[in-house]
Amino acid sequence: MNEFLEKEEQIVRMLKTVFDPEIPVNIYDLGLIYKVDMQDDGILNIDMTLTAPSCPAADFLVEDIRQKLGTIEGVSSVNVNLVFEPEWSKDMMSEEARLELGMM
Repeated sequence: MNEFLEKEEQIVRMLKTVFDPEIPVNIYDLGLIYKVDMQDDGILNIDMTLTAPSCPAADFLVEDIRQKLGTIEGVSSVNVNLVFEPEWSKDMMSEEARLELGMM
């Protein structure tokens, strides 16, 4: 398998272990991850949003992401950028997330 795709798969797998404490669905399937950019020097840049700008779990989520993605071989540091454009909506959720939350 292509090394880049393998690394991307590891990142997605790890992001799927991060949960908002108030929602029983991982942040990846919730559609909170907007961009994943792995640079050649091992710096990983993540653009993500929150379900609400005043989300009380924001600091917890950012730290959990940094810690978990930092364990991936080849990742030297993790930058998590909170962005609010485009604004998150329930339409961004995966089908799995909607099923889990009883929205289908």
